[in-house]
Amino acid sequence: MTASDFLPLPSEAVDRRIAQRLGQLRGEHEWSLDDLAERTGISRATLSRIERSELSPTAAMLGKLCTAYGWTLSRLMADAESPAPSLVTAKEQAIWTDPASGYRRRAVSPPAPELRGEVVEVRIPAGATVSFEASPVAGLEHHLWMLEGALTLDVEGTTYRLHAGDCLRYVLAGPTRFRAMGKRPARYVIAMVRP
Repeated sequence: MTASDFLPLPSEAVDRRIAQRLGQLRGEHEWSLDDLAERTGISRATLSRIERSELSPTAAMLGKLCTAYGWTLSRLMADAESPAPSLVTAKEQAIWTDPASGYRRRAVSPPAPELRGEVVEVRIPAGATVSFEASPVAGLEHHLWMLEGALTLDVEGTTYRLHAGDCLRYVLAGPTRFRAMGKRPARYVIAMVRP
């Protein structure tokens, strides 16, 4: 599989599913929009537009929201599936694209909230940068396996340079920044294990 093999993005369906689940999560926590705005630093108006599926959130916004709820982005993307299947074909895997950077994230693992592990495939356009302020779940273990291109990854103040075939394991609690280096997109797989 090459970077060009990504299926067309079903962006409206994924955005609606994310918006719906974010609204449900806020309700489950019994938080007002003001409460959530205070926890995330995202304005009340923006949160309202995201939950009504009027605005596609950026990766940075979703990172803040997932951190507030203690969820990973791939769990958020897959959570609306019901019942949870054991097999998700390539055509059924949810794909989300960050409108700000072009970063694409495919939820590879079948959704199973009760399990601790999940796998995602990521593609970052050449020269693009994606940053997250904090881990959505403190102590989240990552195994990042580079498939194509080159990536510079800053994990809590330490910088790693990865090329095709390299694999980096790290446990995340703080900020990260992913930068696709060179003239080709960076494509990698991350296996995550919740503590």
